[in-house]
Amino acid sequence: MTALAQKLAAFGIGAVAGDAPFDMMRLSLLDWAACGIAGRDEPVARITRGLALEDGGTAEASVIGSPTRLPARAAALVNGAASHALDYDDTHFAHIGHPSVAVIPAALAVAVAEGTRASGTDFLTAALLGVEASIRVGVWLGRAHYQTGFHQTATAGAFGATIAAARLLGCDARQMTQALGLVSTRAAGLKSQFGTMGKPYNAGIAAANGVEAALLAARGFVSNPAGIDGPQGFGPTHAGAADAGALDGLGTAWLFQTISHKFHACCHGTHAMLEALAEFDCDPATITGLTVTTHPRWLSVCNIPAPETGLEAKFSYRMTAAMALLGHDTGAIANFTDALCADPTVVALRDKVTVVADDSLAETAAQVDLTLVDGRVLTARHDLNAPMALDVRAAKLRHKAGALLGDDIATRLWDVTTDATGPDLAALGALLRGDQA
Repeated sequence: MTALAQKLAAFGIGAVAGDAPFDMMRLSLLDWAACGIAGRDEPVARITRGLALEDGGTAEASVIGSPTRLPARAAALVNGAASHALDYDDTHFAHIGHPSVAVIPAALAVAVAEGTRASGTDFLTAALLGVEASIRVGVWLGRAHYQTGFHQTATAGAFGATIAAARLLGCDARQMTQALGLVSTRAAGLKSQFGTMGKPYNAGIAAANGVEAALLAARGFVSNPAGIDGPQGFGPTHAGAADAGALDGLGTAWLFQTISHKFHACCHGTHAMLEALAEFDCDPATITGLTVTTHPRWLSVCNIPAPETGLEAKFSYRMTAAMALLGHDTGAIANFTDALCADPTVVALRDKVTVVADDSLAETAAQVDLTLVDGRVLTARHDLNAPMALDVRAAKLRHKAGALLGDDIATRLWDVTTDATGPDLAALGALLRGDQA
């Protein structure tokens, strides 16, 4: 048994001390659910849901946008894809991934499945352990894994989803290590899918893989725990860095506490730029050029130069900058359309934007230099890691939920997800399904 599998398993079956990690987890649950419900009619959500409903099976877990319950694996797949469909969910920059969309669907599907009998607190604890584990595995894999072309949301996320599901199934340390070894042969996801339905599908794959590995391990399935980091294991075969310090402080120091929530409906890599641009107040007609300086790692993620679709626009510095400067709210999902990508005014300003890389910038930061017709150059910087008080974050997320779902549903969702005694899983399921009050 490898030290990595042992440490992750011990963490997965251990206790959580302190309230602060749970406070943040409740907010991410609110955000995840709001994004999932808002994304239920997106093509990737409709297609995956339709396929799963055709397959049918044991009615175990709620599916976003359908009154019909499905087996836990299928529900995790559909809900993972739906909640990432809008690309509006949380991100962690330690490994550049979206933890909640891979882990929460797996945890929720298992928590409500027949025979699990998990409480809201059990579910929240499992989800918290899973998202933290996914971040740690992502750090262990390192930047080379991501830059090679692997999608951390799906790869590292599958390990977090496995831990959350296995904990809720009551797996012991041995079973947990077997599940982790098994999911190492299932974890998958490529950045080449960015800008297509394949990206949110990656999140669903991670959630479903985690559920499947945990269910099999709970039934006695035997795998190789060294499948994560041993010879020909996941890390060595997927450009993993094997960062020896990735698990330092696991269980006492929570990387999840520095999760970043989205307040713009596009790739998180563009958000520092957009926050910096918000400092400007000038007539777009007076702009002759804009230089966006970002960390080079983002150039392969969100630098589509001339997007033609609303989905591609979410991965374009040039397009989102033009939108922001012209007053098209980048927090409004409805503004990311094919038609806007072809709008002559938007295209003209988009083509004045130059994106350059500077590896001295933090991955969470950006600088913008705006040149005006009178020769003046206005400069602004923003770093997404700037501290944000919990109450400020909560207010922003509640407002975001209201903008996505309407105030009535957002208020009900807030009450369900942020209850200090733990979320009401039955009420949460009803909101996800779209049951009438």
